[in-house]
Amino acid sequence: MTDLQNRVEINGVKNKIQRYLEKPITRSILPVIGLVVVLAMFTILTGGKIISPLNITLLLDGVYVLMIASIGVFFIMTMGCLDFSQGSMLGIASIVFSYLSRFNIFLAIIGAILAGAIIGTINGFFHVKRKIPSFIVTICTMFLFRGLCAYLTTNSPVYADSNILNYNTVLVKLISTVVIIMLAFLVFYFTKLGIYLKAIGAGEIGSRFAGVDVDKIKWLMYIVAGMITGFAAFINVIEVGSVTSTGGSMFETEILIALVLGGLPITGGVMARFSNIITGVLTYKVLSAGLNMIGLTTQTQQLIEGVIFLLVVALFSDRKSLHIIK
Repeated sequence: MTDLQNRVEINGVKNKIQRYLEKPITRSILPVIGLVVVLAMFTILTGGKIISPLNITLLLDGVYVLMIASIGVFFIMTMGCLDFSQGSMLGIASIVFSYLSRFNIFLAIIGAILAGAIIGTINGFFHVKRKIPSFIVTICTMFLFRGLCAYLTTNSPVYADSNILNYNTVLVKLISTVVIIMLAFLVFYFTKLGIYLKAIGAGEIGSRFAGVDVDKIKWLMYIVAGMITGFAAFINVIEVGSVTSTGGSMFETEILIALVLGGLPITGGVMARFSNIITGVLTYKVLSAGLNMIGLTTQTQQLIEGVIFLLVVALFSDRKSLHIIK
């Protein structure tokens, strides 16, 4: 009887914790607390070096590209879909930008955006029209365009015009990032599109009965995500001036981890918050920088990040709706 009572009490505690974690205010506050805890921990471990002006500048340099590209994936994940092709997409868009930058900077930006849009169109076509699950489609295009990226950079890196480095200023990168964030914020909270994205994530069948053109919106979001990542290629290239075969490698993993650390459920839906992007990206970058500064090897860093990612998924995932990942 004692064992039975203990099990009942334990299950009761688990249910209370789960109900607490499912509260909207909890999902909004916990990621922020996590960011503060991670920053405080590494401030202590590094003797305050991580918050020095130089390291904050370096930290922000790594934030811009990830922050911009995460916006498009956020829209996709809000619908309950996934996109694993972002790294390869960034690599291809960066190659296009680098080549066209020799002619004109604005032409290069447009070309990179179009390159991302084309890959997004391909993802959307096979997912929407051919009814192939999004994670399968985007894994396939990830390998496809990763191979193309490696082929285009086989002999040597693709170099951008040397003058492109003149745009590598805090002002250019900060304004570009803020503008994209503000536009996305307005779309997500002040247009019907944001409502539709959450509705699709919460229940695709119900959304169809409510009159939402689910296929059109899903395809559109893959194109938009591609365009946003194409623009992120502009920031990516002006920082380094060239693209190698590893350009964008593991970038999709960084985006996924960042968004989940920010509290975004992998099944999307009504629990999605725009703050998931900002909080998640900052947390991930502070975590990565902190682990690197305390002298851990790359393998150890990846192990720790993987464990943290798994724990956060276990905390924030809605087990009842995991089957709706499309």
